[in-house]
Amino acid sequence: MALTRSPECGDGRVPPVRAEPMAREVFAALGGVVEIGAVRATGTWLLPDVSVGAFLEPRQDDLRRLLEGVRVVGRFSGEVMAIADELGYFADHDVPAASLLLWSEGIAGLPDPVQRLEEPELVRRMCRIGADLQLTRLLQALVTAALAAGAEPREGAAGIAMILRVACGLADAGRAGNTYADPGCARIASAEPGHTGITPADVHRMWRVAHLPAILHPASDAPDWGKAGYRAYDAAFERLLEAEGPGAVRPCV
Repeated sequence: MALTRSPECGDGRVPPVRAEPMAREVFAALGGVVEIGAVRATGTWLLPDVSVGAFLEPRQDDLRRLLEGVRVVGRFSGEVMAIADELGYFADHDVPAASLLLWSEGIAGLPDPVQRLEEPELVRRMCRIGADLQLTRLLQALVTAALAAGAEPREGAAGIAMILRVACGLADAGRAGNTYADPGCARIASAEPGHTGITPADVHRMWRVAHLPAILHPASDAPDWGKAGYRAYDAAFERLLEAEGPGAVRPCV
């Protein structure tokens, strides 16, 4: 979405007319992360086994940290944050194959017959692709919201890095106990053969190549202050995240 400067509310919050669409983009990406995490947590890749409610029940602290982090980074009001409940991503619901197709943008293809979308191998592939896409979009949405709110890049990047750590843990949760909630925890090996999980550093690098070229191109209509802000956030993430991934597996202490 377009990044334009406009006055904040008197209490420092972003005006609702600008904040609501930004918040929706954040919550949609988080919704994809939660649904993909719930599918992966089954260990079976069978969609009838998926329960978003059961997945989130032991992870309420993580969810609260995520939403509080989003509120602070975007300077969102309580009214804007209530959109998360309205969208229903964090309530118990089924996860149909069509949702995974949406989160993965159809990159894995549409099989014939379409019922094959529920086959475990295709479900697993859509989850891998969807996790990459939605975590990268989450980072873009958070940086845009932080810039619109006027957050100082070093402070804003620290808050966003925390959100990314928790979100990466949710995207890979259940199968191997992966967690990034504690910055002292390095990547934990995944139980999925050939898959070691996505780290916040991975998300940063994907975001940089997927989003920044169009924003920072000389012909881009992004304002100069916005371009400078995205560059500052990129540099801050490099300092904060690159030391965290990938590396030797070690326990959290």
